Amino acid sequence: VQLQASGGGLVHPGGSLRLSCAIRGSIFSINTTSWYRQVPGRQRDLVAIITNSGDTNYADSVKGRFTISRDNAKKMVYLQMDSLKPEDTAVYYCNADLRIIRGTTVVRQHFWGRGTLVTVSS
Repeated sequence: VQLQASGGGLVHPGGSLRLSCAIRGSIFSINTTSWYRQVPGRQRDLVAIITNSGDTNYADSVKGRFTISRDNAKKMVYLQMDSLKPEDTAVYYCNADLRIIRGTTVVRQHFWGRGTLVTVSS
């Protein structure tokens, strides 16, 4: 199982980007999925989270500007980022709490994507 994040890039302040995270491989079910971000030299911070029932929560710094969503059938997680600010510049990582099949057992495991760089600059 792998998580593949994409969609990062360079954008001007006030612009928008949409990040995508594809869950590759055979899984049993998807629990909570989330996006984190990390600036060099700082800890990785939670940006947004969405549960398997569709409940969402956001960091205060992105509320009203970012929207997390997912398509369970396609095994995709998205982060729509609007009104971007220079302080949103970071490497963005997707995280998924999955149930996967190991042999005859279903186990719960967290997976991280490799990250995608978002740069907000004029």
